[in-house]
Amino acid sequence: MPPSVSNYGPAPGLLELVDTPFYAQQQYQCGPAALMTVLTASGVTTTLDAVSRQVYLPARQGSLQSEMLAASRAAERVPYVLVPEFSSITGELATGRPVLVLLNLGVSWAPLWHYAVVVGADAVSEQIILRSGTEERRVMHTPVFLRTWRRSNFWAMSILRPGELPANPDRNRYIEAVAGLEQTGHPLAARDAWQAGLSQWPDDSVLLFGLANAQYALGNFSAAELGFLVILRNDEASLIARNNLAMTLVAQGRNREALEQIDTALNLAVDSPLLEELLDTQSSILSTDIDAWNQRGIGVE
Repeated sequence: MPPSVSNYGPAPGLLELVDTPFYAQQQYQCGPAALMTVLTASGVTTTLDAVSRQVYLPARQGSLQSEMLAASRAAERVPYVLVPEFSSITGELATGRPVLVLLNLGVSWAPLWHYAVVVGADAVSEQIILRSGTEERRVMHTPVFLRTWRRSNFWAMSILRPGELPANPDRNRYIEAVAGLEQTGHPLAARDAWQAGLSQWPDDSVLLFGLANAQYALGNFSAAELGFLVILRNDEASLIARNNLAMTLVAQGRNREALEQIDTALNLAVDSPLLEELLDTQSSILSTDIDAWNQRGIGVE
């Protein structure tokens, strides 16, 4: 259902984040200026030139959403793409977070794409307040804002510090956001983000798995082991959890226990696409453990 003018959510009156910084855009560079605004508001120390190098594409005279997300992750933040509802924006404002939005200020057949940052909303006067272009405080009538926002399929994102949750968290969107951060090689930030997710969705297997992997990447092998064991208590047939548990045991010098986990997994892995990965893990353990080879009756010269 598209956003409605009347659904201001937790912002029944005037709500404005007056301390949100402002960076006037250079020509065609609304993307870097808008991203700089929300990154700085979340505590990131950077420069407009640095952000521009990350997201501005001269050939397109603009920035793509994918570049905006990637640059946010590079700054060790969780870029959370909001549920396409107007109350999602006002909900973030109520937590003190400005919201980056993509608007089309033109028409469908002649688009004029523009990134701006929502810093306020007033349900009484039906107004939206933006950091936009060269205007530090641009006021738009809410129906006009909704029309221009609709043309981007209501795309908006909030920048979360690792450990923060969005005002109205959607599980799948949150997991996607944190997984993207984890893939950029920031395990400490990912660990904090996975832990925050578990405070909202306790015992969620995907979140537990992400947290255990982050602990492993940080060298916290006991914590990683505990996480994989929790997953296996809920689902003994989780082959990937058992495989990663084996790797965690190896990291602690417990090769025999690791092989037991792999043997159990292989017995469950009939026709599984993970069979090759399990065999690779088994081979890796055996290749570094002569005693284990001999115990299995495999002689070595």
